[in-house]
Amino acid sequence: MTKYIFVTGGVVSGLGKGITAASLGRLLKARGLKVAAQKLDPYINVDPGTMSPYQHGEVYVTEDGAETDLDLGHYERFIDENLNQYSNLTTGKVYWNVLNKERKGEYLGSTVQVIPHVTNEIKEFGVSRRGKKTDADVVITEIGGTIGDIESQPFLEAVRQISLEIGKENSLFIHVTLVPYLSGSEEHKSKPTQHSVKELRGMGINPDIIVLRSDKPLEASIFEKISLFCNVKSDCVVENRTLSNLYEAPLMLEKSRFSDVVCRELNIDAPKPVLAEWEQMVRRIQNRTGEVHIGLVGKYVKLHDAYLSVVEAMNHAGYEMNTFVKVHWIDSEDITKDSVNNILKDLSGVIIPGGFGNRGIEGMILAAKYAREKQIPYLGICLGMQIAVIEFARNMLGLKDANSGEFDEQCKHKVIDFMPGQSEEVEKGGTLRLGSYPCSIKFGTKLESYYGKQTIHERHRHRYEFNNKYREKLTDAGLVISGTSPDNSLVEAIELQEHPFFTGVQFHPEFKSRPNQAHPLFRGFISAALKEQNYGNS
Repeated sequence: MTKYIFVTGGVVSGLGKGITAASLGRLLKARGLKVAAQKLDPYINVDPGTMSPYQHGEVYVTEDGAETDLDLGHYERFIDENLNQYSNLTTGKVYWNVLNKERKGEYLGSTVQVIPHVTNEIKEFGVSRRGKKTDADVVITEIGGTIGDIESQPFLEAVRQISLEIGKENSLFIHVTLVPYLSGSEEHKSKPTQHSVKELRGMGINPDIIVLRSDKPLEASIFEKISLFCNVKSDCVVENRTLSNLYEAPLMLEKSRFSDVVCRELNIDAPKPVLAEWEQMVRRIQNRTGEVHIGLVGKYVKLHDAYLSVVEAMNHAGYEMNTFVKVHWIDSEDITKDSVNNILKDLSGVIIPGGFGNRGIEGMILAAKYAREKQIPYLGICLGMQIAVIEFARNMLGLKDANSGEFDEQCKHKVIDFMPGQSEEVEKGGTLRLGSYPCSIKFGTKLESYYGKQTIHERHRHRYEFNNKYREKLTDAGLVISGTSPDNSLVEAIELQEHPFFTGVQFHPEFKSRPNQAHPLFRGFISAALKEQNYGNS
């Protein structure tokens, strides 16, 4: 029978529940178990697709096109398993399903209530079905928010019911909580954890394992006190200390026999985890000696989580190349004709990631022009590809008003636009081109040399496309269309041949990069940036 692990958090948000859940997934997979992971988010949005990156960070996209919480990126990178639409459930999605059922009369005239109708929907759609769909040995479920949040209560009640229904031997509750350090008294304090656990127990849930989040090493007395006052076994109190690199987390947790304890509590008979490859990767990360400076030009740079997967993908390439990737966060609104040279002059590479809306677009176009003219490696992702096309059309084709229909509906030369078959009368949510699509790579291109093959599958999240009306004119001017949809109707990638690295892709390669297997595009980009840096310093 599938075992269920529920991860909750207390005291404050941002404790790293997602990293704890992802690390446990990696440890259990290293024991030969099939692991599935999911996130239950209490916000009323149907999904994070329409939410501001400033509020929620990046939107992570799964293979089947679900727009999800960024924690799913951690799950995929740690566990190295593709997640799906059943991996993220929100309050909005729950109520959407419940209300649709009510309108269809599926409740047979019953008064629709939080218990049992909402909780049953959570149990069926968000939890039980996840185990059935994946045939997993273990399903790890993270509950978003913190204990005490009114929004999280239906989810907590649902998982409490699940634990009762499947039996305590098949369910486990892990509570991640903060242990603050008071410099005045020079000691850690356990009271916040005690109160958080008390709140959780008031909801009918007794944590089996408590993970203590701290910046400094914890003294033995803290473990003893929390074990006693929170009524958990002494070895079920586990330290999760702040680390310089998040990929060290599974190894640190395993020093406390984390996966041993989990397997014991769930009566799972599994061999010791095989972590040699992961340990080797961490040593490689710790022993890097090189350094390369990359400018990330975007509109949401004030919140670094808005570009989390992009930065991680660059780091993954850096791990393979013995290099620290130093990201320079550049607000595209700060780039003008007068400032562009000064802002970008010391960089060895420029990356423009995805985004929506017209704010800061002209600054991005100037950054792409600088990279093209100065022979600086450039990687454009989604919006970044569209920016490269607009810049090329303006300055190499002479179409001075070239733009995207998204930014200027009235411009004469919309080199990026809705394509035939798309409707302009679309709602914002769930109407994008989402999920994995095939791409045919043109033989002999640089893109082919990066991937080493001519057919790839990558994830998308966009509405506007390369306008085929300008395909011939742009290619005649020197723009290389290096990737298209298999039927050649959609442009998926562009590049410049006489440039060390100038590539734009309509898809999001960052979602498929892994810490122990860098994505080939990011590997090519960071490699080119290192060569540029070494050339510039020679």
